[in-house]
Amino acid sequence: MKEPLPPVSAYIRTKNEARRIGNVVRAAKKGVSEVVVVDSGSTDDTVAIAEAAGAKVHHVPWRGNGGQKRAAEDLCAHDWLLDLDADEVITEEMAASIRELFKDGAEPEAPVYGLRQVHAVPFGEPWWGTDIIVKNKLYDRRRIRIPDHAAWDQLEHSKKTSPRLGGHMLHYMFSDIGDLVKKQERNMTRRAANVPLKPKGQLALRILFAFPVYFLKRYLLKGLFRRGVYGFAFSMTIAYGRWLKDVKLYERHLAAEAEAKEPLNA
Repeated sequence: MKEPLPPVSAYIRTKNEARRIGNVVRAAKKGVSEVVVVDSGSTDDTVAIAEAAGAKVHHVPWRGNGGQKRAAEDLCAHDWLLDLDADEVITEEMAASIRELFKDGAEPEAPVYGLRQVHAVPFGEPWWGTDIIVKNKLYDRRRIRIPDHAAWDQLEHSKKTSPRLGGHMLHYMFSDIGDLVKKQERNMTRRAANVPLKPKGQLALRILFAFPVYFLKRYLLKGLFRRGVYGFAFSMTIAYGRWLKDVKLYERHLAAEAEAKEPLNA
């Protein structure tokens, strides 16, 4: 007799994700008993594909990064939640790890569990063993929630204290470097508009001198030098995004100064 799936709801935010959503839902359903898709106005076949793959789809106007996840949390049937983006596919090993965690009706002890994320690049095999990122993704909403924030959408819980599940989560974050550049520009524009403003002088120093640091942290410390020219290009693009955030924060200072100089209307 087939063992029932654990009482876990996976939730996914979508808008025009027809190319990827089917694989994300089908993979998640191997490890959880419910998949909830919160769609904010797709004009492609995202909704139909998600429903055909077995997801419950809800239409929710965009409430910001964290706010949209909060809406998804409230729509889930179970208290244990798996937070997935529309470009994240759990492997069969990770699905098995989730099932094992809840085996025989067991209640996990920790409030949060970390998942190892691997880049699934558009050309060749995933970058196993390179630039592995641990993300807090499986959690008990009775004990912790996603912050209701316009930009920030991650659990405020130390990754160092979170037990890690077996297997990996494949991150199909870009289709080519041009796509990655656009994604970095969108994300950093949103973040720069919604985070506390750092001192202008500090930002100026970062704009002038920090780019090489941003690049080397990824290229050398995360091992992307082992991925050849494409690893170099990827590292440069990620560094560009981090640098662009500094520039956009600096522009907030400039805009405030320009506004302060404008004469008051009579």
